[in-house]
Amino acid sequence: MTDTILGRFALGDGVAVVTGAGRGIGEGIAIGLAEAGCDVVLTARREPEINAVAERVRALGRRALTIAGDITDGSFVDELADRAKAEMGRVTLWVSNAGGADDRTPRHLSDMPDRQWDYQLDVNLRAVFTGARAAARVMDDGGSIINISSGAALKGSPNNGPYAVAKAGVDSLTRTLSIELAPRRIRVNGVAPGPVPTEVFMEFFGASEEDLPKLAQQWGVPLGRLGTPEDVANAVVFLASPAASWVTGQTLLVNGGNR
Repeated sequence: MTDTILGRFALGDGVAVVTGAGRGIGEGIAIGLAEAGCDVVLTARREPEINAVAERVRALGRRALTIAGDITDGSFVDELADRAKAEMGRVTLWVSNAGGADDRTPRHLSDMPDRQWDYQLDVNLRAVFTGARAAARVMDDGGSIINISSGAALKGSPNNGPYAVAKAGVDSLTRTLSIELAPRRIRVNGVAPGPVPTEVFMEFFGASEEDLPKLAQQWGVPLGRLGTPEDVANAVVFLASPAASWVTGQTLLVNGGNR
């Protein structure tokens, strides 16, 4: 029931599209949304991974649809939105989570090849824009768009410059979209995680499982631990829920107090 405080955090038979949903933070978000009452459309390039997550969603009693593809391809993003609406009946939430770097190699900006710059801006920023545009087109009666940003957007990010630049663009995009789409009752917010040891994180920083307990201390995380996909999912569920019905244009830091 939405007339209780706990009820206002339920998602009440919504339909969410989650990009990059095959593992890591995207998988955590998809499962969290299903637990809160959402049916989920999962997309990523690796079909076996999203199929496995879909089975977990169905085990929670929710519907799941998998659509494999490349979210840097604008025509695929449009197809994703159209199929989600046609096959699930409606789209109430779009979570742009997919991102990263293709070769996961730290570089200074002065040594950055054009191809690496272009790839990171495409996957981390342009795909968020095309996703929001497609989502707005298929949302008939209000909705919510949530863009996954990063704490890297708020500070200098040596060896990871294009990613930080793209995520700063995501934050700006979120603010502008929130104003433009407010008359249609579409709320647009972001979540900016701090360090979460996903597969990409581990490869980029050359970390092993044995390194994880000490990394939070080395990086000065006040709450003393690295994040989890569930930490990010909790924030997404809040922003998507009626509990956040008067929240738009915000990017919520979920980072253990890290600065």
